[in-house]
Amino acid sequence: MKRIIRFLLCATGILLLAGCSTTKRIPEGEMLYTGIKKVKIIPPQGEKTPAAVASEINDAVAYPPNYAILGSSSLKFPLPYGLWVWNNWPNPEKGFKHWIFEKLSTQPVLVSDVRPQQRVKSVDDLLDDNGYFRGKASYELVQGKNPKKAAILYKIETGPAYRLDSIELLPDTCHLYHSIDSLARLDPYLRRGERYSVDSLSAARTRITNALRNQGYYFFRPDYIEYLADSVQSPLNISLRMMLTSNIPPQMLWRYKTGDVTVYAFRNRGGGTPDTIPTSRATLIQMQPSRLRKDLIPECVTFRKGRYFSVRRMNSTQTRFARLGIFNSIDINVFPDTTATEPTLDVEVSCTFDTPLEATIELNASSKSNSYIGPGILLGITNHNLFGGGEQFGVTLTGNYEWQTGRHASSVFNSYEVGLSTSLAFPRMIAPGFIKRRNRNLNWTRLQLDADLLNRPHYFKMAQFNFSFNYDWQSSRHSSHTLTPFKLTYTKLMKTTAEFDSIISVNPAIAQSFKSQFIPQLSYSYTYDTSFGPDNTFNWQLSVQEAGNIFWGIYQLAGQKGEKKMFGTPFSQFIKGTTQFIYGRRLSGNQWLVTRAMVGAAYAYGNSSEVPYAEQFYVGGANSIRAFTVRSIGPGSYKAPDWIRDSYFDQTGTFKFEFNIEYRFPIIGPLNGALFIDAGNVWLLKKDPLRPGGELRAKTFLRDIALGTGAGLRFDIGMLVLRGDLGIGIHAPYNTGHGGYYNMESFWKSLNFHLAIGYPF
Repeated sequence: MKRIIRFLLCATGILLLAGCSTTKRIPEGEMLYTGIKKVKIIPPQGEKTPAAVASEINDAVAYPPNYAILGSSSLKFPLPYGLWVWNNWPNPEKGFKHWIFEKLSTQPVLVSDVRPQQRVKSVDDLLDDNGYFRGKASYELVQGKNPKKAAILYKIETGPAYRLDSIELLPDTCHLYHSIDSLARLDPYLRRGERYSVDSLSAARTRITNALRNQGYYFFRPDYIEYLADSVQSPLNISLRMMLTSNIPPQMLWRYKTGDVTVYAFRNRGGGTPDTIPTSRATLIQMQPSRLRKDLIPECVTFRKGRYFSVRRMNSTQTRFARLGIFNSIDINVFPDTTATEPTLDVEVSCTFDTPLEATIELNASSKSNSYIGPGILLGITNHNLFGGGEQFGVTLTGNYEWQTGRHASSVFNSYEVGLSTSLAFPRMIAPGFIKRRNRNLNWTRLQLDADLLNRPHYFKMAQFNFSFNYDWQSSRHSSHTLTPFKLTYTKLMKTTAEFDSIISVNPAIAQSFKSQFIPQLSYSYTYDTSFGPDNTFNWQLSVQEAGNIFWGIYQLAGQKGEKKMFGTPFSQFIKGTTQFIYGRRLSGNQWLVTRAMVGAAYAYGNSSEVPYAEQFYVGGANSIRAFTVRSIGPGSYKAPDWIRDSYFDQTGTFKFEFNIEYRFPIIGPLNGALFIDAGNVWLLKKDPLRPGGELRAKTFLRDIALGTGAGLRFDIGMLVLRGDLGIGIHAPYNTGHGGYYNMESFWKSLNFHLAIGYPF
């Protein structure tokens, strides 16, 4: 008890220290470092310091003071209790007071610890490495009322940038020199007018080396290439000369061909009897017994004996083995064949089987584009080698409980969903014989069967069954494709409430979109994802799908007239397409401007009068127009009557346009901020008398676009991004009773907050 009382008294004493000095014990001639006042980068008039150079300068001078917030060099917590204790608390050699001192005191960060003079020198070297040979860095101590405290102001005058003028390459006396010169002429940096940069020169020689290693020069290294830069001959110009270092072992410069390829397939439990299987691509030594198809592993080998050795083929072989998902380790080793008459590299691939069965248990929080969030559970089991050919068979059971965020959120919409999914994937394209075999291997053929039950209390219970057959393949590093030759969906409206029936009874179009039906589909999607240097990213997605046309044609040829049915149930017939562009531009440092444009259209015909409800478009919510709740606007200028407004069932459309622009910037540590503008709406391609103003018309298109702005915070820890966005409405497409372009009912009613996981786009 006495010890507790003593602790409380000591704690009280520590609180009293808050009014005490934080510099009392600072030695003479020293000052407490309080952080960076400012990093002032001054380029020549009319020029702009590149964002990458500015980032390097800030990193070079960064040094956190005591009680820095998330490692910041300028932001601190306001209560430096550890400094108070260090400066004002007696520290006996032992006892309770000594324990308090050791636990709570903080050693002060002094200006001498920061060593600003060394950091300034580092900045000078950095400027030289980036072509600013006339640049100069300096610093000054900024003191306040207390002369024992100081912040640091860094001042960097970059001066003009030196640029490449002439580039002298190697003499064209052998194949190696000729290849280096050809690659240098094609390099995007080694061109007249580019700013001199040591890092860029290093990147250029790395690109040249990588290309050479794909031409047989396996042992060539980037440091074999040297540059001689002369800045004396012409003001602000660099004369560059490329050369190879001296004393390189001759075998390092030889051009090698591929020799024998041997693959060792080990069991995950070790042991076994080796079985040697010669194939056209490699010699397979497989430990028996083994549940593995004998032609599977050779299909993964991309090396070709007698051809020049390529690192690209080595990487592609590694990738093919890894994509199978049945090995826990894959090692590729190469070594010279000393018995060959010409430079030759033999290859050994060692792979060890993984345990074929994998169980998964996940607890998660989901965030969907319709603003529903909630907890979920996933239970799954996967067999990664079902038939001995790397086939993956999986069974997954999911359950989710969700509620809606946003201003119009209501417990009425709280829902649950349970689903069962089975899938079978083959690591090859199961296709007709006219497709070349080399184009079939190690692309994926997937079969999937899903059953899902969705329950929306007070409205409906709906069951949905899906069967799909699709191909996934990647044609290049940037392009990926998915082709679904056949997908069949069956939706069954199992139960409805009187309230839901009253809603759809007044609108036959909505009733048609909710009816039980088959949806036979064929679809194709394409994704192109690339970057243009470190400052530009681009993503394009295209998706087209049709439903019911093949079946309609078959019935039509059979002479059946009128509505056509499958198993006594009508099937849907429509065509749908969407395209989306996302472009990101780095403004400075980690500041980005990201834009997205999306257009989609769906049209029902033939056997259907309306596109199924699940295939229609909507806007609003956490990943759309954030000033409005999901399905709270559209189609067009239509406004749902008050008595069904909270249902959102009729606020969908068959044409969609959406445009977003977002400025993303760092705040501190993993906390980032965003400012955004969202615009868009949905429309009807067919006129609906019960939804006046919903039809797509050119003369009202701009007036029908909803507009909102807002700000958000993102907590990004890499694996997870937690996002909160506050949207502010500017223009509603419907009549709000207020004139002018800003027509919101009130500022406060125009606010919508969305909590989501991941970036909106």
